[in-house]
Amino acid sequence: MPRLKVEDLYRIKGEVLRASALEAGKRSARITVHMGTCGISCGAEKVLKTLKGALEECGRKDIFITSSGCAGMCKKEPLVTIEKLGEEPIRYEEVDEKKAAQIFEQHVLGGEVVKDLAFAKGWEQKELALEGAKTAAGGEEVPASAKVPFFGVQELRVMRNRGIINAEKIDEAIARDAYFGAAKVLFQMSPAEVVQEVKASGIRGRGGAGFPTGMKWEFCSRTKSDVKYVLCNADEGDPGAYMDRSVLESDPHSVLEGMLIGAKAIGSNMGYIYCRAEYPLAVKVLNIAIDQARDYGLLGKDILGSGFDFDIEVYRGAGAFVCGEETALMTSLEGKRGMPRPRPPFPAISGLWKKPTVLNNVETLANIPQIILQGGKWYAGIGTQRSKGTKVFALTGDVNNVGLVEVPMGLPIRSIVEDVGGGIPKGRKFKAVQLGGPSGGCVPAEHLDAPVDYEAIMQLGAIVGSGGMIVIDDTKCIVDVARFFMDFCQDESCGKCPPCRVGTRKMLETLTKICAGNGKLSDIDNLQRWATSIKNASLCGLGQTAPNPVLSTIRYFRAEYEAHIKEHRCPAGVCKALITYSIIDDCTGCGVCLRVCPQEAITGEKKERHVIDQAKCVKCGACRSVCKFDAVAVA
Repeated sequence: MPRLKVEDLYRIKGEVLRASALEAGKRSARITVHMGTCGISCGAEKVLKTLKGALEECGRKDIFITSSGCAGMCKKEPLVTIEKLGEEPIRYEEVDEKKAAQIFEQHVLGGEVVKDLAFAKGWEQKELALEGAKTAAGGEEVPASAKVPFFGVQELRVMRNRGIINAEKIDEAIARDAYFGAAKVLFQMSPAEVVQEVKASGIRGRGGAGFPTGMKWEFCSRTKSDVKYVLCNADEGDPGAYMDRSVLESDPHSVLEGMLIGAKAIGSNMGYIYCRAEYPLAVKVLNIAIDQARDYGLLGKDILGSGFDFDIEVYRGAGAFVCGEETALMTSLEGKRGMPRPRPPFPAISGLWKKPTVLNNVETLANIPQIILQGGKWYAGIGTQRSKGTKVFALTGDVNNVGLVEVPMGLPIRSIVEDVGGGIPKGRKFKAVQLGGPSGGCVPAEHLDAPVDYEAIMQLGAIVGSGGMIVIDDTKCIVDVARFFMDFCQDESCGKCPPCRVGTRKMLETLTKICAGNGKLSDIDNLQRWATSIKNASLCGLGQTAPNPVLSTIRYFRAEYEAHIKEHRCPAGVCKALITYSIIDDCTGCGVCLRVCPQEAITGEKKERHVIDQAKCVKCGACRSVCKFDAVAVA
């Protein structure tokens, strides 16, 4: 491929948009199969194969099939989008091979929407072909719909290209302004001006700590050194979090460009992306993007003819949660066991191989190109006084619309859970939301109207963190939730410092004892006392934040802890040692529970109330989960 100059970026963008508009005029339909990890795991590859086979069989040349990354609605995968010029895009949910064939026959060929399978009319973004049509039409606005609440309150910046471009085609990224911010930095701005623009945006690190990004870059830029490094932290390890993975799979060039801009700002010529090995698709897409960027002269020597050199390599992490901590990540990148080291010195002064280093996470870097192109004031135009811009959340747990969402900072938790998330399934009651993963805490229903910003959430005993948001309904035991997160932290502790290594084990043992009905009231005080010691004395962020879920649950749900201890009762009916399953008079004698019981603990005649033998019951809950008449009670 020829090495590009700045004018070539404009040429490629124009060519792609014109070709897209021309194609739109000639084609009868464009089919997009969304192929992020979530889609592939649900069978998207089979769907794509079915659609390609149907197209080949019919022999039509006016139908175009492509693929893209995750579209956000992960619970509805596999997703397929059908677009026709002059009509609103139609997105189909939970598509399998049979449904794909039906959609192709009825909608693509027949022009009739398969209403039973359609998820939404309209979409929150202008699709690439429609952008081309807009250009061809002399700049007339193409209306963008947002008829579904899941999309209506979102503000897409980091994920503005989700479900739109093919991540393995660099020209499509350029058509959406990729590397235009880098060109501006390389030819029109000094390093100090770049830093100032990032500072003006007010963007704070999206990896968890929320440290001002511009300030971090400024510290590193002022440090004198012949070698400096730019690092991307893609070691996303929080349970239920997958924001970074989706960005890397669907829009890798935004991250590469963000690193390139950061390199210019601090004077670096080498960067590394530390990506967890459990993300094979992200690693594949990243390497393809890096190779294409090098071929175009957007990475490597003399970028865009500017005389500036910068290259990037992908390093696959071995799956240790502690390597998400910046100093442990750098130690791992150096080829050593991933363990944190004391600070100061901070990485901006002495980081990777003791050289000045800037480390940002995927979401932070993906914001940078737009901040440079649109300006820091534009970015700071939404959000709160101290928390600017948008935040991507992985909305999971007991919520109807599980998926990736990007909302303005300051939006109330309630709006995310109820409007975007569609509320709690099966009419259950909201109990809490776990924010910030193992480093965060549980926020109860009484604070649902609290704004999502760094300071407000911290005052509630949680953190915004990297963006995990796990919704918990009233069927979950809050003590068991705290035990789960402490088990995770204890297992992932590197063991270097005793407060974390020993303290998390003691807290886990105590929580396990409480869940088993063997707790004492003094255990609650001990948990709080140990938590303070662990937070104050641990070496790194893992130990310093590991007690947060325990502290927040005691703060808001102390009565539930006391019920386990004083009454030997689990109010949610979760802790096996404290519950008994029984069949009540609502039983119709259908026999479903009898057939699923793994211990053959249920007996009874057809159409008569069944009985559970408590001596045989292992309290697995299978009977309760299959009963359609709510005839299995837990006490």
